[in-house]
Amino acid sequence: MSNLIKNLIVFSVSLIVVHLAYIGYIRPQASLAIELARQAGQSPPRNIFIILKDYEQEICVILLLWSSYLILSKIREITSTHYLFKVDLLEKLDSKKATVVTTLDELENLPEDIRMTPLVAALVSSLRRYLITSSVQNTSDAITANVNALAIRLEAGNSMIRYLIWAIPSIGFIGTVRGIGQALSDAQKALGGDIASMTNSLGIAFNSTFVALLISIFLMFLLHQLQRMQDGLLVETQAYCEKFLLTRISM
Repeated sequence: MSNLIKNLIVFSVSLIVVHLAYIGYIRPQASLAIELARQAGQSPPRNIFIILKDYEQEICVILLLWSSYLILSKIREITSTHYLFKVDLLEKLDSKKATVVTTLDELENLPEDIRMTPLVAALVSSLRRYLITSSVQNTSDAITANVNALAIRLEAGNSMIRYLIWAIPSIGFIGTVRGIGQALSDAQKALGGDIASMTNSLGIAFNSTFVALLISIFLMFLLHQLQRMQDGLLVETQAYCEKFLLTRISM
């Protein structure tokens, strides 16, 4: 199953689960709290149901779950193959062409999930360069080029996550604009002494921004953890290739 299909499935599941939670529990509880406050002649309480009840917050929660999955899946990919850096995949390698060919064949015959990892891909590409040029310098340049290409690929893979983290505060701001617009339309009632409608509308404005900013802060923390691990992956890939590949073919 491709990553695109998995991502769409997770988004659909998040959408369904969150919407069912809203229509089945969050909005009924919020309506009950508002009605009890109205009967008591008080302002609605600031509980979690009141804060989350509006459509903008629902969308933000859906995007929270989807973004968290995208980030955590990338973190899992890195951690699941990190053990390769502790394994000498080139233990039989030396500067002779025959051992280089043998080592290259062994790497290309590894299971697909291991063969497609950034480390093995960099090793395969660098060994091919050495077979063609017999130059240690060209092989070193190939390692650097592979690491740079990996950095670009990792950065491009984070583009959707960055967009979602940008979109969530924007959705919260839409709720703010909607709430303020409703409050202004109820200004005439407020002048007549009925301020309930205006306060409810202002609640929509402030609550949507509050929830969106909290979610954005949490997702930015996860994204920074992912980027830290990706930077570590680049450094470890470069160091592994220099230690186990360049030092052996240069002897």
